Amino acid sequence: MYPKEIEIMSPVGSYESLIAAIQGGAGSVYFGVGKLNMRSRSSVNFSLDDLAEITRICRQNKVKSYLTLNTIIYDHEIDEVHKTVDAAKANGVTAIIASDLAVLEYAKEQGVEIHISTQCNITNISAVKFYSRYADVMVTARELSLEQVSHITEQIREQDIRGPKGELIRIEVFVHGALCMAVSGKCYLSLHNHNHSANRGSCLQDCRRAYVVKDKDSEVELEIDNEFIMSPKDLNTLNILDRVIAAGVTVLKIEGRGRSPEYVKTVTRCYREAVNALLNGTFNNESIEKWEKELSSVYNRGFWEGYYLGKELGEWSPAHGSLATKKKVYIGVVANYFSNLGVAHIRMDTQELAIGDEINIIGPTTGVYEDVIRSMVSEGQEISRALKGENPTIPVSQAVRRNDKVYKVVLSEQAPS
Repeated sequence: MYPKEIEIMSPVGSYESLIAAIQGGAGSVYFGVGKLNMRSRSSVNFSLDDLAEITRICRQNKVKSYLTLNTIIYDHEIDEVHKTVDAAKANGVTAIIASDLAVLEYAKEQGVEIHISTQCNITNISAVKFYSRYADVMVTARELSLEQVSHITEQIREQDIRGPKGELIRIEVFVHGALCMAVSGKCYLSLHNHNHSANRGSCLQDCRRAYVVKDKDSEVELEIDNEFIMSPKDLNTLNILDRVIAAGVTVLKIEGRGRSPEYVKTVTRCYREAVNALLNGTFNNESIEKWEKELSSVYNRGFWEGYYLGKELGEWSPAHGSLATKKKVYIGVVANYFSNLGVAHIRMDTQELAIGDEINIIGPTTGVYEDVIRSMVSEGQEISRALKGENPTIPVSQAVRRNDKVYKVVLSEQAPS
């Protein structure tokens, strides 16, 4: 028997991604402001001034909002921590995600709900008991097996471990996205080589590079072939999602605050549909195959199930960058949208569009609009192809906005270099 409520928690690095997560069916979103979060360098972070609008959008769509404040904190940043927590409280942020005791203590004093970040590396029930004085939701370490996660959730129930709200502690796990070679992301490679600390959200990802091994004595040099030996494949638990939820997990976290809006929408949608299928008894191999194909179409470094099935060694990415089967190519922008006619006027800045092409229209309030071109009109005439410099009109089934960006979605091998 599965829990009735499974929360899909989606990453948000922009307004486009926020709307995309909502379109995909997220139950909650997490995001950073300023520099005190673990994606301060790799994503376009919001500012404190954005909190009012973010929380308004979330409340309007009945989506929970989680603010990440999860880097290590230095003494000179305490005032900034207080200012950020105060702003989160004033704007009705659902909870903050944190790991440093300076943040945990102050947020507790202010009565702000706390979720424990992966940086706390929770691997046992004693850790759960300790952090229960601060938090209602905790993410377990990504190095745990599902058997170990299950034991923790069982002990929470048996020992009746409750958080500040008086409710049983809920356990969250990462279910999809990039993995780090280091234990719970605590890596010092970037700090050592470039003075940019991963623990401060400034990782330069040395682990994603190819390497040569050299024998100093004989000066034999070997290139590590086929695998990027410090760059794990991306986590993908969709085909074992039934086992993840059966382990007592109620919050499914998707990694990717630095990813594109279409990544957020696609991954969120696949996991939302999979959870719904589990709850209504239609989760099957045919559906899994369909979702896996969709997940492969957006950014990924190859997939594996992480350590959840008890593997002792990681699986390494076979290539640098993304193995996505599809890519988007910039075409132009929406020059105008006519709601009464349900059409958009496209300014073609580059490339061309033809009947049958798959497109994405992406914007801060539009999110990600996905469609296939079925008809086009130019100067009152039906056309089958529009070239660079032309301005075709296309039908759209949802509202888009002027200056939204228009992309053609193509197979990766067809993308222009």
